[in-house]
Amino acid sequence: GWTMVPQVYAAIMLGTLVLFWLFSYSDPAHLVPSNVKFTDQLKALKDPKVLKYCQYYSIVFGGYVALSLWMVQYYVGEFGLDIRVAALLAACFSLPGGVLRAIGGMLSDKYGAHSVTWWVMWVSWICLFLLSYPQTDFTIVTVNGPKTFHIGLNVYLFTGLMFLLGICWAFGKASVFKYISDDYPQNIGAISGIVGLAGGMGGFILPILFGALMDLTGIRSSAFMLMYGVVWVSLIWMYFTEVRNTRLMGSQGAAAQPAAR
Repeated sequence: GWTMVPQVYAAIMLGTLVLFWLFSYSDPAHLVPSNVKFTDQLKALKDPKVLKYCQYYSIVFGGYVALSLWMVQYYVGEFGLDIRVAALLAACFSLPGGVLRAIGGMLSDKYGAHSVTWWVMWVSWICLFLLSYPQTDFTIVTVNGPKTFHIGLNVYLFTGLMFLLGICWAFGKASVFKYISDDYPQNIGAISGIVGLAGGMGGFILPILFGALMDLTGIRSSAFMLMYGVVWVSLIWMYFTEVRNTRLMGSQGAAAQPAAR
């Protein structure tokens, strides 16, 4: 039965560990000197860029893990589906989120970490805005009497948006680590560990917040409202630290050229 699943998964993970141990090698350029202490590596948390990348990864990885855990019961409660059908549809989100990460790495190498992450956040913002809207009935008074309208996503549109969101976050998980390799080539291990920890904490904390919000509001889509707000924070942060700075530097450079001539 299903109790064999974690045992098989553990065996596969153990096999992967053995293969990694036997066939991987250490790049001397990435080795941390022996005189560097663990506390010295943690000082990277004072770097605003590291905190920003933690914020990004808490969405694209932490949000991915949290929603993967949340989706089955969401389908059952929101759309009244059988748990087996709900699990199958939930895989439409979780499967691309794990499989397509390598493509996100290719895109990040070709177009840059910023460009990929910028579009990932904007597409996520649109998807989460639509997913946040709860099932709503409202009545308006017309000349022919009151009329009632219904607004809400059906299961097909909901699954399509979740599929698109899973693809975006697969790309985003790769693009965030592209930032790290570009900005911290001599300290990839410590920085990627800190950022990965932030993503893992997001995957642990967000489901708790999802449940608390649903208990508080009674609205299942409040989970997407929370994620929508988190993406807003990332977009604003990215704009002021990357987009706006790039434009200012570009305008200053353009202004300096006539003066030099």
